Amino acid sequence: MGLLSKKDSKLILDPLADNNPITIQVLGICSALAITAQLKASIVMSISVLFVLGVGNVVISLIRNIIPSKIRIIVQLTVVAALVIIVDLVLKAFAYELSKELSVFVGLIITNCIIMGRFEAFALGNGPWRSFLDGIGNAAGYGVILIIVGFFRELLGSGTLMGVKVLGDPIEKTGLYAFGYENNGFMLLSPMALIVVGLIIWVQRSRNKALIED
Repeated sequence: MGLLSKKDSKLILDPLADNNPITIQVLGICSALAITAQLKASIVMSISVLFVLGVGNVVISLIRNIIPSKIRIIVQLTVVAALVIIVDLVLKAFAYELSKELSVFVGLIITNCIIMGRFEAFALGNGPWRSFLDGIGNAAGYGVILIIVGFFRELLGSGTLMGVKVLGDPIEKTGLYAFGYENNGFMLLSPMALIVVGLIIWVQRSRNKALIED
């Protein structure tokens, strides 16, 4: 028997596609709009949420039987806030420039609906292992969309990926720019992130008729 049962595997695989927290549940849209102009920022935000949600789900699951019902939201906010502080301090210590670029959006992980939703809907009613898998799955589903959006926005908007020029030099007119290609500055604006997410939703639903019926 493998490490993961079929039911456990679904906790990771479902959020990557048919139950994606952004494209299906329409959660976490704000960060998808705000920080995806650069692929590097998208990747760092994805890893941050992966850490916070994975560890947070386990913590909430471990203490679920001793949390008074009336203050469970306060406890959940305290847990996620502590984890976000850890992420913020690590970024400032090892990636200060990127930390400045992400600015307040790292702190806003605390209010990310995906995290609080998984605490409330899953971690409070399941054991640590399944809660960990649920957290990893939903964070991965969130991260995949951020990385896809960040990839296309930076590539088409700046002609770079991870800050590296991949289409040529627009000033010296090398690469694609030698043939008259121009960067699409609109891709760097927040509304274009919403359009890219909308296109992903359209592709996803066109390939899965069950989602259209829902």
